Amino acid sequence: MGDNGGTGLILGIESSCDETAAAVVQAGSAALSNVVASQISLHANYGGVVPELASREHLRNIVPVVREAMARAGVGFGDLDAVAVTEGPGLAGALLVGITYAKALAWGIGKPLIGVNHLEGHIHAVLMEARQDLKEAMELPLLALVVSGGHTHLYLATQKRDLATQSDEGAWSYRNVGRTVDDAAGEAYDKVAKLLGLGYPGGPWMDALAVRGNPRAVPFHFGQIKPRPHREGISMPNKKAPASSGGPTFDFSFSGIKTAVLRYVETHAMRESVEARRRALAAMGGEKPGIEAVAGLCDAQTLDLIASFQYAVVGNLLRQTFAAAEAFGARGVVVSGGVAANSELRRRFQAEADRRGLPVAFPSLALSTDNAAMIAAAAWPKFVAGAFASEDLAATPQLRLGQA
Repeated sequence: MGDNGGTGLILGIESSCDETAAAVVQAGSAALSNVVASQISLHANYGGVVPELASREHLRNIVPVVREAMARAGVGFGDLDAVAVTEGPGLAGALLVGITYAKALAWGIGKPLIGVNHLEGHIHAVLMEARQDLKEAMELPLLALVVSGGHTHLYLATQKRDLATQSDEGAWSYRNVGRTVDDAAGEAYDKVAKLLGLGYPGGPWMDALAVRGNPRAVPFHFGQIKPRPHREGISMPNKKAPASSGGPTFDFSFSGIKTAVLRYVETHAMRESVEARRRALAAMGGEKPGIEAVAGLCDAQTLDLIASFQYAVVGNLLRQTFAAAEAFGARGVVVSGGVAANSELRRRFQAEADRRGLPVAFPSLALSTDNAAMIAAAAWPKFVAGAFASEDLAATPQLRLGQA
């Protein structure tokens, strides 16, 4: 068992993709600091994350980011109870930077090391803030939607009660009841934005421009996804995630709508306007344009297409999430990940939750994208349970969360 007589302070380190982050969180519920060094401006030049460049930037940033997190929290390394780090999923080289640093630090200060699944971290970012806002934990089980540029998963989440302390600080368990069979939702946003000549990352631009168009101008539809194949109770995973061993599944597919947008652009002679917009944005150089400037480069047809795309994607996420919540008897819904910052998603999910009388929680905008506070928060139940990492902790780029 972890020692609850300590400070409860955990240093979290996150380096799974293109954000170098460190944070100090107390008892999984209070973030004393949360520092993030973003690489967006670097990767925007390439229209997406370049793994080799991401690893190099992590090497540059990891030491100053950790120092800043400790300074803002006003604590020293000796005050920590543990060091937590993302072990996966993510980019192998990027993960290795954080893990190597965390292992060396934990060994150097004589504190336990805790490995955390990045997806679990996103869920705990919401739980941490919901506990602060509601002054009490959400009722279990919860249906958690983790939706970002790399992931679109649905998890049924519950927590074991710690019998020794009679507290709700026991280990969490997760069942994967839905996932994307191809592109993640955030990935589809970025690809469609690039197709339309917009900048990277595409999600924020699409969200800001969608309110200027007609969301019903272009009728996009999502086809029926075939049940996951399995034989004699044995899962047959695809390249993205494990197949279910039984029971209903609520999967997603976003490659079709991406193709539909491409087809629409081609059949409606929009190529010339797309290229003109791309050239105009490129001519602005390193200066990030304001939304009014970008909107001025989009005609009504483009704005309608963007609005219709977002309306369809958010609608699909909403339908699958609440259908799963109903099927599994969830007592609340948690939405996390970068796409959780989308304004239309938040509005429509809140309205549907209110209609059903079901609590729903989102992360603050600061904790929607990758950060280390979520890693330290997710590490707390593991610390209480004494679930520490061994010396051979390694990066696991395809790490899965829970059972299928």
